[in-house]
Amino acid sequence: MTQNTNTAALSAAGVSVWLDDLSRERIKSGNLRGLIDSRNVVGVTTNPTIFQGALSKGHDYDAQVRELAARGADVDSAIRTITTDDVRAACDILAEVYQESGGVDGRVSIEVDPRLAFDEDGTVAQAVELWKIVDRPNLFIKIPATEAGLPAITRVIAEGISVNVTLIFSVERHRAVMGAYLDGLLNAKTAGHDVAKIHSVASFFVSRVDTEIDKRLEAIGTPEALALRGKAGIANARLAYAAYQDVFDGGAHTSIYARLSSSGANKQRPLWASTGVKNPDYPDTMYVTELVAPNTVNTLPEKTLEAVADHAEITGDTITGTAAAAQEVFDALTAVGIDLTNVFQVLEEEGVQKFVQSWEELLIATTEQLQVAGGN
Repeated sequence: MTQNTNTAALSAAGVSVWLDDLSRERIKSGNLRGLIDSRNVVGVTTNPTIFQGALSKGHDYDAQVRELAARGADVDSAIRTITTDDVRAACDILAEVYQESGGVDGRVSIEVDPRLAFDEDGTVAQAVELWKIVDRPNLFIKIPATEAGLPAITRVIAEGISVNVTLIFSVERHRAVMGAYLDGLLNAKTAGHDVAKIHSVASFFVSRVDTEIDKRLEAIGTPEALALRGKAGIANARLAYAAYQDVFDGGAHTSIYARLSSSGANKQRPLWASTGVKNPDYPDTMYVTELVAPNTVNTLPEKTLEAVADHAEITGDTITGTAAAAQEVFDALTAVGIDLTNVFQVLEEEGVQKFVQSWEELLIATTEQLQVAGGN
């Protein structure tokens, strides 16, 4: 099957195209395999909202739910079994990509229970458990970048487990995440793990930043404020890439990574998440075409992926060298009265809460399915 010209151009520019969705229907129908073959998809991300949506639609899980009910499984173990089965199957579909990329791509992410977002020990314990259950080398364990998540990231990396750090909104937190990863690598090396086998991405959320800041700009209502709508998300991500270069790509703070790289340590790649456009007035591919740079990942909902395939204009690197202009956007936002620290705090709290809500809805729906299957 021929790869799409636009997604191929994105891949050639150094962007790994990952699908931000997973379901049993997508696995069984061959859809995921087809996107690998035709849309340059080389990875998959999941989250509680995605699993809640998958399990609430259709009948692909009915037989397994009946089997679990017959076994007397409780709701938490049922969800763990169902979700890890899907992720393991996706890992197997992407195994060839994993091998061909030397472990860089072919990755599938599964998130720890979002109710553990502020529980360091609980996060570490479940990360280790999920790693053992899925039992595939191309798995990523997703851990949110809360303050409690940072030491958990270090501890999980130190166990030799690859991590996708999620819910990053600010450059300051992104720098802390990179530090947590490097600390974990140092500890992993001391413990005797092969650091060359440990990979990580830092998932930096984009469109949600514009949604929150645009709302505040419209409340301010001045011409200067309104002129800044739709600019914060991309500027924020571009500053994050500059921070990545500073730590991993020859910048002023690369000394720690430089010492580890001689042992084969991998860079923690920036991943652009939340790249579906929320505002219909904006181009539907803007969080893809404006965020092209080497050694990055863009995880796309299928709607955005198809928009890219249909009409995106991929013109090469659109990030490198843009940090100064991005900082000017942030200076202008501050000047019109946007409290950026508060913005990022609100987004993190809302992000965790949205995933908790999705997880609780998943618990309720699965409980009902187990009861019906068990004849209760």
